[in-house]
Amino acid sequence: MSQLTAASVSAYVEQNKDRFIGELCDWLKIPSVSADKKFKADVIRAAEFAKEQFLKAGADKAELCETGGNPVVYAEKMVDPSKPTILVYGHYDVQPADPYELWTSPPFEPVIKDGNIYARGACDDKGQVYMHIKALEILTAMKDVPCNIKFMIEGEEEVGSDNLGPFLEKNKEKLKADVILVSDTAIFSVETPSITIGLRGLSYLEVKVTGPNRDLHSGVYGGAVANPINILCEMIAGMKDENNHIVIPGFYGDVVELTEADRKALNSAPFNLDNYKKALDIADVEGEKGYSTLERVSIRPTLDVNGIWGGYIGEGAKTVLPSVAQAKISMRLVPNQTPDKITELFTNYFKSVAPASVKVEVIPHHGGEPAITPTDSAGYKAAEAAFAEAWNKKPIPMREGGSIPIVALFEKVLGLKTVLMGFGLDSDAIHSPNEHYRVFNYLKGIETIVLFHKYFSKSNL
Repeated sequence: MSQLTAASVSAYVEQNKDRFIGELCDWLKIPSVSADKKFKADVIRAAEFAKEQFLKAGADKAELCETGGNPVVYAEKMVDPSKPTILVYGHYDVQPADPYELWTSPPFEPVIKDGNIYARGACDDKGQVYMHIKALEILTAMKDVPCNIKFMIEGEEEVGSDNLGPFLEKNKEKLKADVILVSDTAIFSVETPSITIGLRGLSYLEVKVTGPNRDLHSGVYGGAVANPINILCEMIAGMKDENNHIVIPGFYGDVVELTEADRKALNSAPFNLDNYKKALDIADVEGEKGYSTLERVSIRPTLDVNGIWGGYIGEGAKTVLPSVAQAKISMRLVPNQTPDKITELFTNYFKSVAPASVKVEVIPHHGGEPAITPTDSAGYKAAEAAFAEAWNKKPIPMREGGSIPIVALFEKVLGLKTVLMGFGLDSDAIHSPNEHYRVFNYLKGIETIVLFHKYFSKSNL
């Protein structure tokens, strides 16, 4: 009879919680920022840390697998070839912490405050990866590992996972499994746990508008020569109409519209608009007309400026008419939109609306396919049962607005569906200053993952 019950697992977590938190904080101290080359050594150090923790937790083996970029941490615990195999994916790289001055505590000096762990990577994704390492420890400590477990933790998710595809192709046999388990998403709330069944895709690019061949005196030339910043702002503003509908021709051509029944089910979640606005300190929400806030952040595509710059932004005044203006733009995509097609549509439209007084360049960066996971799969049912036992509540299926491009890649290369069983909260400020992860969610997530293994091992695959 299995020892893996909510009570026994919870007791183990309670007995070891200070150590579990301390070990995670040690990992969070390593600034594994993949986007900035000056942190390259720290990225490798973070990978080495994960490898050692897998071995301490009971993995049969753990290794760093070289790629064209940062290494993949691979580990495994194989108990019986006849038993189901779970492949756990996560990432050890983190977003840049800039702007540092907006953090209430240094981003790579973790602190526990108000029941939260504050640090860059606390939720995205080191904290959620470390739950799986501690779940492995519990399974081995209780001498009750009910299935085979493989781990693939990469170091380039925050910069597009360019080297993950070749790694998958090269290691298909090594990564052979029955399901992929990912904890890099959120639950609706602590009171209403949820499982993510849908993710939006992504098209991310940079635009450059060039006017004169050098910066000019705005008094001498202003009014006669095009100002690239003015024009860039006008071009971006013109990409949506008065209903916040994106006007790029063909943009919505492949969008799958949900049925009224599906929309009703989506909006049945206990969402409080006033609390949402209060948490963000905004007077009102904004978005595509005809859709609720929950729909706007999950089932509808978007176009957002992620950064814009040009001209003089230093202290004091400099009356300059700039030569160049640039912006970074992301578009979140829904089924059946594809990033390559949307990038092409954007590029053609953006160049078509540019006046002759400027030159325009569009530089694609990275993208990802949208993904939908079935609720009738063995993986989803195991996750549902694990939540029900650990949280004493049945989780609700939810679509999430973020993107995990590798989910579609996993299905294409490995032929596997993914279970998105994350434990973050939308309020965790991932990618922002003061990122944090609730201690309760971290510890309860460990318990839930252990129980997922138990229930998945009983699946009739």
